[in-house]
Amino acid sequence: MLYEQIVGQEEPKHRLLKMVKEERVPHALLFSGKEGCGNLPTAIAFSQHLYCTDKKETGACGICVSCNKVSKLIHPDLHLVFPIAKSKEVKSSNDLIKEFREAVLQNPYLTLNGWFNEISAENKQPLIPVEEANDILKKLSYTSYEGSYKIMLIWQPEKMNAESANKLLKILEEPPEKTIFILVSNNPEQLLATISSRVQQIPFYSNSEEEITNALIANYKVNADVAKQTAILANGNYSEALSLLTQNEESVSFLSNFQTFMRLALKFDCGKALNWIDENATSGREKQKQFLQYSLEVFRDSLMFNYGDKNLVRLSGSEKDFLIKFAPFVNKKNYEKLVEEFNSNYYYIERNANPKILFMDLILKTNELINLK
Repeated sequence: MLYEQIVGQEEPKHRLLKMVKEERVPHALLFSGKEGCGNLPTAIAFSQHLYCTDKKETGACGICVSCNKVSKLIHPDLHLVFPIAKSKEVKSSNDLIKEFREAVLQNPYLTLNGWFNEISAENKQPLIPVEEANDILKKLSYTSYEGSYKIMLIWQPEKMNAESANKLLKILEEPPEKTIFILVSNNPEQLLATISSRVQQIPFYSNSEEEITNALIANYKVNADVAKQTAILANGNYSEALSLLTQNEESVSFLSNFQTFMRLALKFDCGKALNWIDENATSGREKQKQFLQYSLEVFRDSLMFNYGDKNLVRLSGSEKDFLIKFAPFVNKKNYEKLVEEFNSNYYYIERNANPKILFMDLILKTNELINLK
């Protein structure tokens, strides 16, 4: 993984380049940012940069023996720790290292849900147990295989239980020589304060729509309109953008589904509503969340079209044509309530609420709101 393969994040990359160039690398770093920001691939790129035997101004060379090993996640001094679903067969990351390598190599923007889907543990609790802390202490007690840095890359460290985290406090504060901890977190506020105080934080930010659009066009050769629409739906999450492309390579438009929903909400028809609910209730949680996210984008653009600068409307093409007709139904009286209802449903879908009940309730409430006089 090279820095140039990471979408955006110019400031963190610049800081890391400077650290390596000046040979002032802290012993413990926290790469913090929301899901899909790219902190995991950047941690891998940083590790590759540190191990590279022919460093360039822009980072690792990408072709030396060390770079090849890191690019395959098999460098003997790069240790990977990640959440597991603990069982009789699985007690630490060592038991799933092969599966984790494959998952990250396939998608460096791997999410926790994506990882647990990979290991068929969607309904289990992700955990970095105390056995993992014991393994970390054991691995770091050995000398490095290749006489360079020992890197302990911990993905999702907020999933450490208190016992596991407390075992690492001393070594985090005073690690062995040439040992570097890289903690990669999507929820740094969930870390123990005693852990946070021992690391230097490097914040990562959500990618802009322009950055995601350009990356999708460059890396996946998608149509510019599709790339832009994907970026809008992804809401700064590049991992979500990739998921959207995977699910529907030709088009990521939810326009038709949204139109149907709004027609049902405007003039309620029980039979047709039940058909729509049955179809969407079986579409899967991610699709349901994406529909709700898309709806929120339409409401936002409708309000902007009605009361703001029309140049700030992000929808284009056939979506914008629809927006011109639909925008009058969104106004100052109902906008906040509509956003509240769709946000609430997004929250409940994430927590496995019954989608049939949620969508029926949503249609009825939307009917009431868009018919407000």
